[in-house]
Amino acid sequence: MSDRKTEKTSPVRGSTVIFDRASDRGTVNEVLLKVFYSLKEKGYDPVDQLVGYLLSGDPTYVTGHNNARYMISTFERDELIEELVRAYIRLYAGEEQS
Repeated sequence: MSDRKTEKTSPVRGSTVIFDRASDRGTVNEVLLKVFYSLKEKGYDPVDQLVGYLLSGDPTYVTGHNNARYMISTFERDELIEELVRAYIRLYAGEEQS
């Protein structure tokens, strides 16, 4: 008899790798910071580029460097704006708004 246990948690089935996009994406705050630093590394003005993306939805405002374009596309633009407003309120009003 074999002592090996069959684990069903393996993300690999045959030669196909299965990714869980939701758990892989990180929080909105983490993604915004990663995108910010990726844009800065490439020499862009991160604020101008993020505002352009948030207003237009055009993904070309975000660099592909460090997978930034993919990461930001895992969230809806309204989710990104909500996080920015919450951070602003926490910083300047010292409280969380629901």
